[in-house]
Amino acid sequence: AVVRKVRFFKGGLNSGAKFHVSVGHTTVMATVTFWGAREIAAQVEKKEKEEEKNSAFNTTKGKDKSGSQPLGKSSLGGSADLAGLPRLKFDWNQDFLHQDNYLETLPTNDGHNEWNDGTLTRNGSENMEGGKQASLSANKLPPLHWAKLEFLTPVYCPMDSLVIGSRLDTEVNANACRLAFSGRLVERYDAKTDNGKIKTYTKKEKVGTVGRLGDPFRRSDDNKVVRYEVFGTDLFKKETNMSQFVGLVMETDRGEIGSIQSSFGTSGKFRVNFPAGTEAKEGDPLYLRFKRYANDPKKAIHQDQSLPRARPGYRIDPPAKKKKVRGKISNGNANVVENGVDSKTPKGDRKASANIPNGSNGVGEIVKTKGDILQNGKRTVAIVSGLFSMEDDISKHKGRKVISITTPEEEGVIDGSFGKVGKCKVLFRDGISADVGSHVKMLS
Repeated sequence: AVVRKVRFFKGGLNSGAKFHVSVGHTTVMATVTFWGAREIAAQVEKKEKEEEKNSAFNTTKGKDKSGSQPLGKSSLGGSADLAGLPRLKFDWNQDFLHQDNYLETLPTNDGHNEWNDGTLTRNGSENMEGGKQASLSANKLPPLHWAKLEFLTPVYCPMDSLVIGSRLDTEVNANACRLAFSGRLVERYDAKTDNGKIKTYTKKEKVGTVGRLGDPFRRSDDNKVVRYEVFGTDLFKKETNMSQFVGLVMETDRGEIGSIQSSFGTSGKFRVNFPAGTEAKEGDPLYLRFKRYANDPKKAIHQDQSLPRARPGYRIDPPAKKKKVRGKISNGNANVVENGVDSKTPKGDRKASANIPNGSNGVGEIVKTKGDILQNGKRTVAIVSGLFSMEDDISKHKGRKVISITTPEEEGVIDGSFGKVGKCKVLFRDGISADVGSHVKMLS
């Protein structure tokens, strides 16, 4: 039945509760289950728009201004139209979001937050922080619901009949309305054959973390630095069989969509491909969102998201390593030029040039960001290549100032070497927002 709560009834309508249900002149006990508030609201809105569009051409005999059909001869309880109950058809193939009880108000959600919990609560809000909620004014009727009525004893109830649910066990002398809801019968339900046919689902969300970034690319259409591949962690256990999750869609905080391609290593890490690229950084969350149907014995994962079209780009190559430059061979002896100092330069002159590293231009490239995440969302450590060569003693340059070329206001100092290939660790006390692939400059 399609039902609506009586506005003056102060109690809640809980699924699974028993009500006194009146059909015609017969009143029997029935167990009532409520669902489909949001779906039925969309169905009614669509129907009203179609009726409004066709109202100028609707001259069918027997229809009143509201577009309602005349009652069948076998319907009981008077006109359900007078109770404000529309004529709707129930679609057995439609999906319905699970809800615990009758919703007093309809939720209005914004994309990401609606996945924070997979069920709807009685007050109409999905369990979310700051969730928006449609207000129920005195002039607005409670939302329509689908309701399953399981009568404890057989009762004659033709389709299209008006039904009234009551709590007649309420204290007679209490100053309270005992009529709980009214409804229109629209479909026959047999618990033996139709149990499980109603498709209700709950929303699930699992959160992982970007543990490592793939190679940087510059996207051709907007010139942004993106990654087409990232490596996630903190989502699966190391003993998880990843083959069942390959192909599932994942999403970032920015709404970028990719799919799981394979496992990565043996510790539960996984590889995610983004056809349109992603600007996610290390430590950002990765969301696996899906639906799970209540009556599915396999508990399969269902997703409605689809991958976006591919947005190609070109790879950003790291800077070429500086090579030793050998001078001309004269009289069988080769003069080696290293760090800008000739091997035959007098020792006194060499000492004056000792502070000049191989990367004499003083420009390097950020290859990775690490460290703690500050309140401003920035990381405190950048790994830079290109400032030094393998032969340089980076410890002699510790404390030298480094600035970001893209964001000159961000200043750091060299904190030491990183590995054995000339990379160095630069500490930014106020954090650095420059992306991987950006350039920095070492000040003299």
